[in-house]
Amino acid sequence: MTIITITKSSDDNYTEIECKGHAGYAEYGEDIVCAALSVLTINTVNSIKQLTEDKIKVFESENDGIIRMTFKDTPSKEADLLLKSFELGVKGISDQYGSKFLNIKFRRV
Repeated sequence: MTIITITKSSDDNYTEIECKGHAGYAEYGEDIVCAALSVLTINTVNSIKQLTEDKIKVFESENDGIIRMTFKDTPSKEADLLLKSFELGVKGISDQYGSKFLNIKFRRV
């Protein structure tokens, strides 16, 4: 199962996004749920790096199936929109394939 943790501050600003684990929908290399989540996550990270001025810290471990993006400051309006788009995308995957393969957690700090 993939666990996505979306962390926001008490004033509703994104602080961290973590995608961890493998969905287990199909065999490695055939898992469309894992592939979709990976594409959404990596594209969001790359978009924020290339299309905004935001400073982020990224941790990746392909072996452990982890991608974590942490904001150093409050995300810009552009980054916030990209993160809302990411959230919309992962919720859509969860709605289509169910909680057996994807668990989305929301956290406040």
